[in-house]
Amino acid sequence: MNNSKEEERTLRSSFQIAEVEGKKVPWDPSQLRKIQEHPCFSEKAAHLFGRIHLPVAPKCNIQCNYCIRKFDCVNESRPGVTSKILKPREAIERVRDVLKRHHWIKVVAVAGPGEPLFNEETFETFRLARKEFPRLMRCVSTNGLLLLDKMKDLVDVGVGNLTVTINAVDPNIGAKIYSFVEYHGMRYEGEEAARILIKNQLEGVKEAVKEGMVVKVNTVLIPTINDHHVIEVARRVGGMGVYMQNIIPLIPQYKFSHIPPPTPEEKKKIQEECGKYIRQMIHCRRCRSDAVGKLGRDMWRYMR
Repeated sequence: MNNSKEEERTLRSSFQIAEVEGKKVPWDPSQLRKIQEHPCFSEKAAHLFGRIHLPVAPKCNIQCNYCIRKFDCVNESRPGVTSKILKPREAIERVRDVLKRHHWIKVVAVAGPGEPLFNEETFETFRLARKEFPRLMRCVSTNGLLLLDKMKDLVDVGVGNLTVTINAVDPNIGAKIYSFVEYHGMRYEGEEAARILIKNQLEGVKEAVKEGMVVKVNTVLIPTINDHHVIEVARRVGGMGVYMQNIIPLIPQYKFSHIPPPTPEEKKKIQEECGKYIRQMIHCRRCRSDAVGKLGRDMWRYMR
């Protein structure tokens, strides 16, 4: 409790005011709670509280050149990995079972294994969770393509924490990262695909901030592709009222299997530069889409 009070004082003094489009906007108490008790948004919370990821969203609407989701290994901690796709009511049963034993679970989230906003099961799951577990915070990780389209649905189910993966704000660079984008029944490739995705991401983030969501941006650091551009992403989203950026080193796989990942020193240097524009997350554990527990201490027995 003392740690929580200390962090609240820190938040109120250091991050009490968010700058959104040049205007200073104060955080309100509900937003502070979304930071203080969410292990991804607060390093101190990561030691006190846990989250449960519900793998109810199998379909995806974009293809990232670093993403492959077909492997499952309990020793592999990365986005997109799950042992089983759950139906919404199965997911709620899992939450019910976990909460009987672990009252420090504070967050129920959908982070895949596909794109949560591209699957109606995400919203059905959150409707059920809101009804049965109203005190749990609701969180989504998304590629952002449908963020603006689904904003009303996110607000209706009470999503308060949002993570958007933004790897580029320049379509020329984005075209090297994404193979294709499927949007409103059409398939796009190249710079056109990247342009649509980036536009939707930025407009969606802008609206999410207006709705009072606490937003984190994930950026995959890809040497030779976007390593020189990540700072521009930080500058852009930092000026939109995004709370935090999480720079994730590339895992070499799929079309980027030939690219060596950045070294810890390279990542740290870029984090320091990006930190001039936006708060940096330094405690990420690259959670699976069926993760349960505290960051880095997942309880796999619930996932099998």
